[in-house]
Amino acid sequence: MILRKHKFLRAGLGSLMLVFLLSCGGGSEVGGGSVSGSLTGNGVTLGGSSGGDGTGGGGSSSGSGSASAGGGSDGGSTSTAGNGTDDGSGVGSGGTGVSSANAGTSVGSVDGMGSIIVDGVRYDIDKTDPTMIDLRDATGWQLGMTVAVTGPVDADFATGTALKLKSMAQLRGAVDAVDTTASTPNFQLLGSTVSVDDETVWADLAGLAGLSAGTQVQVWALPVAPGLLRATRVETQAIAGTTTLVTGMISGLDSAGSTFMLGNLTIDYHLASLPADALANGRIVRVEAVQPPAGGRLQATSVEAWYALSTVKDAPVQLEGVITDFASKASFKLMGVTIEGPAAAVTGGQENKLANGVRVVAAGTISQTTGALVATKIKIRHIPGGGALTTYYDLHGTIDNYVSPSNMRVRGTSGVQRVDISAATISGTGTLANGQKVRVQGSKVVSGVLQVTALTYE
Repeated sequence: MILRKHKFLRAGLGSLMLVFLLSCGGGSEVGGGSVSGSLTGNGVTLGGSSGGDGTGGGGSSSGSGSASAGGGSDGGSTSTAGNGTDDGSGVGSGGTGVSSANAGTSVGSVDGMGSIIVDGVRYDIDKTDPTMIDLRDATGWQLGMTVAVTGPVDADFATGTALKLKSMAQLRGAVDAVDTTASTPNFQLLGSTVSVDDETVWADLAGLAGLSAGTQVQVWALPVAPGLLRATRVETQAIAGTTTLVTGMISGLDSAGSTFMLGNLTIDYHLASLPADALANGRIVRVEAVQPPAGGRLQATSVEAWYALSTVKDAPVQLEGVITDFASKASFKLMGVTIEGPAAAVTGGQENKLANGVRVVAAGTISQTTGALVATKIKIRHIPGGGALTTYYDLHGTIDNYVSPSNMRVRGTSGVQRVDISAATISGTGTLANGQKVRVQGSKVVSGVLQVTALTYE
């Protein structure tokens, strides 16, 4: 309890100095199997039962897991967003004071600042109550971090107001192996396969080739299937006194023995604090441990559900993930949540490119009867083999610490980011000088520097 209070206090202080280090995540892994979402309590449960175990190797996975975006109660299901009442509906959300009837949720990765941009929605955080910010494992906001934002957004899913923000790393430990030659480049960490591509944010590395067995990393990622995650941000900075973290979809649950599997790692939870609702195969959980695993077994100190999606009637919801179980845009899954978008507008690429392994953002509302996300918009973020989007990251701020086009920073209300504009297309009227307002866009972060493709004077 003391540790959790300390983290919460640090989160509140961190909100006063929000620092962004940007980049992208993608890949081409596919999780097979059957997953169904259901409404429980204040949220959509991301999971329920798993028809089989996933295997992560070379960026591919097979298996099934039920998932749902849990709000008040995860009811034993995978949670792309399931975190009890902490991130739930926005109506009396765990006594947090978030009470707007239209306070929807966006779950995805940070892709810009000014104030903070998640899944393409630019959220105002200037007046966000610091007690409503749960920022773990970092001193400030950074590109590629996974996050759940609660707050109202406009009808176009373009702007919003953040009433509540929550972010936590998914993995932390020593790399087991690196495969740069696989069809989907990846590394092995804590029994799971973590895929990367040209959009993964590399905070202090030039890329996957900079990793090696034994390297200590902290990773933000989107769970795809049992034993398989898609990295959105990777950093190697050592953090003194940190614990081991592993996130994924539960398989092989043994209630009598108090164990379950996350990928190939056995989790022993008999001494751990647990989510309010029962554990179940297919549910996405985040496990923390004081010591690293030994002999393929991790002694957990806490097990908690992942982020939660709002299920308030007609509240806007956005979910970022990697497509599995694709039949058509009218029927596919993101982290176990059923997506139904027969009439959804598709942007970011051609509709016929939608398929398993494609990373997308689905926006709409949660069905009050089926728990499916009924999408009005589907935005393609990454197509395996198709390269990165040219405007994946979007920053608004002023030029800071200018030395040259390849050595400068952009400072926004939420932090500062190193950028390289030497290859950018420049438009508008202005000068490259400190204090100049600009908008910069890019698709790649390498060694902590955003490679800018377009700069607009503002």
